[in-house]
Amino acid sequence: MSHDLSGQVALVTGATRGIGRAIAESLAGAGAHVIVSSRKDAAVEETVAAIRAAGHSAEGIASNVGRLEQLHALADQALARHAAIDILVNNAAANPVYGPVEETSPEAFAKIMDVNLRAPFELAKRVLPGMAARGGGSIINLSSIGGISPEANLGIYSVSKAAVISLTQVMAREWGKRNVRANAICPGLIKTDFSRALWGNEDVLAKAMAAQPIPRMGEPRDVAGLALFLASRASSFCTGGVYMVDGGITI
Repeated sequence: MSHDLSGQVALVTGATRGIGRAIAESLAGAGAHVIVSSRKDAAVEETVAAIRAAGHSAEGIASNVGRLEQLHALADQALARHAAIDILVNNAAANPVYGPVEETSPEAFAKIMDVNLRAPFELAKRVLPGMAARGGGSIINLSSIGGISPEANLGIYSVSKAAVISLTQVMAREWGKRNVRANAICPGLIKTDFSRALWGNEDVLAKAMAAQPIPRMGEPRDVAGLALFLASRASSFCTGGVYMVDGGITI
């Protein structure tokens, strides 16, 4: 079945680097018009320019999705420019704490939950009516293998990503009759700036590679390929799924 996304509009959060950027570029390469969103205007503009330079269609809306008023403004602007959003990729994430869970402050806890959990929920609610009115669409939520099995020193981050999986399955169950699909992707150790605290530690990296059936670090493009499948009609019967991109480490 076709992976062609021509005529569709995709909104990707956290889209200016790492996994989010790879997904934005992949969807644009398949023909989607991509709305690039991230916190910093300059980064958004650079990413949009790069996608356009490659011959694809994109625009940008800067937004800090951890702030409810900016999140709502992002959805309102996107929907004012387009009849509906066909593909929503909730990729933006935050983890200001790396260490024992008891060291997580109330402020850090709130930030993690606001960005990682509340933002995907609020954004999906905003785009749902138009998505359903157009005949359906795809919501892709980025979770983590930490949402399946909590990772050391990533306690509340892991909790938030477990909640993202549950949220995704709630969306799938409740919105399926409107042909709105929701799926979760759980990356393992992917080489991005966000995960540098893990792969930058030689001992942590060595242990991971020793345990992982495919003994290499993942690349953002490894996640983008799955996201393209889940965004396209090729996955039209897939909803509520939890997909690992982890080199087999969770087997």
